[in-house]
Formats: sequence, structure tokens, C-alpha cells
Amino acid sequence: MREKGPLDDYSAIVLHHMHNPRNWGIIDNSDGYGRITGTCGDTMEISLRVKGDVITHCTFDTDGCGATVACGSIVTELVTGMTVAEAMRIDGKAILSYCQGLPRKNEHCADLAVNTLHKALGEYRHTKAAPWKKLYRTHR
Repeated sequence: MREKGPLDDYSAIVLHHMHNPRNWGIIDNSDGYGRITGTCGDTMEISLRVKGDVITHCTFDTDGCGATVACGSIVTELVTGMTVAEAMRIDGKAILSYCQGLPRKNEHCADLAVNTLHKALGEYRHTKAAPWKKLYRTHR
């Protein structure tokens, strides 16, 4: 009988996103951008391209653990093609459901991804209402 390894608590979906993250990187001059450091110390950034209130491209970057990488990758895939309003309704439970759960110690990674997404969507809405403010952003 084989001993339990450190990755045995993760679903095949999480492992696939962990080892093959999608949409890695940050979009220069994005339509929306968010950056949050979670309670665990991991930082995530999410950037968006939006056309006609539909998210056409979503990317992420993180200095976090494998579970954080997986959650960032998953959230970018889930929201691409959604309207901004639909994406705002996504919560950590939706990420956990999609990836068939995470170990309890990593569940906060789903919330970090979603909170960062919501921050990026909030900035999108803010700059959409006042497009000139995009010129004064201090990030990419």
C-alpha cells in the first residue's frame, strides 16, 4: 500500500490547473485590474478585457501556492465570456464546486481568486463611468 502524498488531497481538476495554469500574466492597459494579498500572504492580480460589457479575456498572476495558482486559473476560465454582472455573482463556493473542493487549509485560495476578480470588475465599472481616470492608474 502506498503512503498518502502531499497532492493526494487535490482533485484531478485542481492538479491540472496547478501544473498547467491558463491565462497566466497581466494584460497591459487592461480594462479592469485588481490586486489583493490574502490572509495567508499570497498575492493575486487579475486583469480583464471587456467589450460590450462581456469579459473577452481574463488573466492572473500570483506568488502563491499551487492551490492559489489553480484557483486563479479556474476563475479566469469561468468568467471569460460572461457579462460583468454574471461574473460579479461568482463566489468562492462556485470555484470550490467547479474544482471538486480543496483541502480545508486551502479553501481561502478560492476566496482570494474571487475577491481579486471582484476588485478588477469594480475597477472596470469605476473607469467605465469615468474613462479619464484610467489615465491616472498607478498599475499596468
